[in-house]
Amino acid sequence: MKKFAPVLMSMLLIMTILPTAFAEKATVKREAVKYTVPSSVRNISKENTYPNSTQDLPLLQPSDLTKKLIDSSKIKIQNPDLIRMLNESSINSTPFAIGYRAIVYLGQWPLNYESTETSPNWEYQKINTNFFDNRGGKAPYKIHYVQESQKIVRGGLTSKIPDAEMVKKMMLLTAMEKTRLPLAFETVIGGGTKNDHVYNIPANRLGYLFAYAPGVSEKGKVTYGEVYLMLKGNKKFIVVKNVTSQGIGAWIPVQDFVSFGFIAPEHPR
Repeated sequence: MKKFAPVLMSMLLIMTILPTAFAEKATVKREAVKYTVPSSVRNISKENTYPNSTQDLPLLQPSDLTKKLIDSSKIKIQNPDLIRMLNESSINSTPFAIGYRAIVYLGQWPLNYESTETSPNWEYQKINTNFFDNRGGKAPYKIHYVQESQKIVRGGLTSKIPDAEMVKKMMLLTAMEKTRLPLAFETVIGGGTKNDHVYNIPANRLGYLFAYAPGVSEKGKVTYGEVYLMLKGNKKFIVVKNVTSQGIGAWIPVQDFVSFGFIAPEHPR
């Protein structure tokens, strides 16, 4: 019996781990499906008559010194502007620094943003309506999307907050990472933009083709604090004081995507 004890223990361990592993895979799968683009939403980046500039906000890589300073802080630091400032700083060490002490106040900063909800709204803002009256027709009429006039779609924070531009940058980075969508706080759909997908208006019906700019609702919490650089002998570290947190939300348009809705009623809408 003792010979089989290790085998039995191994089997019990595998049976315990497998359900957890499958549950983790299922969770990942659900998360991936959550932001799947519906079939009614189409990418118009090639057809858009207004060339939107790509919103490229790569995560800024901290230098070795900056990484050590960030790791020394008890409060998480994600603000790219603060990281950039620390990257541009240099602190020379000296073997004769025994007893040396200095405190450098770097100011009050939004330190990090923690997301609690990220949800796409595929009909965030209506941008166009194409219409045709086929009530006198005897055969179906084909209609497709043509943007009648240029439309600027803007997002923004849902409330006033200190250092809004820095907060928007952190929220944008978070939302882009979670959704894998091309997001920007402003996008433009140029007049004359088209899409070749055809919608049929039956005879004796009216046809309405609505176009919407999608957007993402991003909600979470931003943490502020007063940042101090402490120099003590050869040691260098960051201390954050007077830490506060504030809830914040934002609407962020999806760039160069359009969501379509088509109806063919008997009477005008």
